[in-house]
Amino acid sequence: MTIGEHAYEEGEWLSLNGSTGEVFAGQLATKEAELSGDFGALMTLADRYRRLDVRANADTPDEAAVARRFGATGIGLCRTEHMFFEGERITSVREMILADDEAGRRRALAKLLPMQRGDFEGLFRAMSGLPVTIRLLDPPLHEFLPHDEAGQRVMAADMKVSLGMIRLRVEELHEFNPMMGHRGCRLGISYPEITEMQARAVFEAALNARAAGADVRCEIMVPLVGTVREFNAQATVIRQTAAQVFAERGETVPYLLGTMIETPRAALVAESIAKQAEFFSFGTNDLTQMTLGFSRDDAGKFLPDYLKRGIYEHDPFRSIDQKGVGLLVEMAVQKGRSVRPGIEAGVCGEHGGDPDSVAFFHRAGLDYVSCSPFRVPIARLAAAQAALQA
Repeated sequence: MTIGEHAYEEGEWLSLNGSTGEVFAGQLATKEAELSGDFGALMTLADRYRRLDVRANADTPDEAAVARRFGATGIGLCRTEHMFFEGERITSVREMILADDEAGRRRALAKLLPMQRGDFEGLFRAMSGLPVTIRLLDPPLHEFLPHDEAGQRVMAADMKVSLGMIRLRVEELHEFNPMMGHRGCRLGISYPEITEMQARAVFEAALNARAAGADVRCEIMVPLVGTVREFNAQATVIRQTAAQVFAERGETVPYLLGTMIETPRAALVAESIAKQAEFFSFGTNDLTQMTLGFSRDDAGKFLPDYLKRGIYEHDPFRSIDQKGVGLLVEMAVQKGRSVRPGIEAGVCGEHGGDPDSVAFFHRAGLDYVSCSPFRVPIARLAAAQAALQA
């Protein structure tokens, strides 16, 4: 890259001011942000008045530690699939995908089990005394496979299989609309051994972390449910696995088992789901996509024109569409609490860090919002302002 008269080569440092967009040559000295001084005092004041808890979306112990420093009251979303892309893990995931039968999938999953267990154990330790909500595998399997020929050749060499076999599996997993395809609880229903492995990793990690002195508060979340039968199918596997682990270890650990509300149907039939699920977490990213019929990845091609023309007042992926998507959220909360009055309800989509959305979630009667760790202070302030304006 050439800027002015200077050519920057691969490996050279550039520094970016994320607030202003300024780019500096070289590596500038940095330090961790701290909630101190007037800023810290403002956050303490906000916590005095807010009713909503503010959790964080975090997938690693390091992210959890950052979230806790910024005042998060737990983890509202741990995306377990993010743990699959590191190091040798992706190889085991791909072995599972290439397996011809359940036995082959279980052999590959057995390699992933200790890795996931270690990840969860680190999260429970980092968030001791606070709830940790772990979402089971959500994305479609094709996301773990390379789609370019060069990547497929590397995978074939690593797996010691033919390039043709890799291409065939990629073609078999291809979907025209993966966002509405074979993912979430649908994967767990087709391959319950995946759910079984993840549940075992969670429960063994919880017991290990507690033995090390952590105050474990575990919540397991089933994604993309649209009917209570889907939830029940996954809940049965999870509860059976819990019973097996507890019998093997001779001890138990309390946990909550709930679901994401991210399909319009789930919101419409929330009372039937709430009879079985112990908490709701609204995945407002997908709920917005499915309700508006907008692809989050593609809507940027026309949304600016919509905003300019006033068709939409704001980007519905940045600030929740209160009249449409928001109505589904309110309806689901009311329906859920009509059969389970104390059901915990939160939001784990990116809207959890938007002040206008936080104000709406306060009015809708939710218990918490969850957002990226660095947006936690904004959400805490917005939650306090919403309480004072109510």
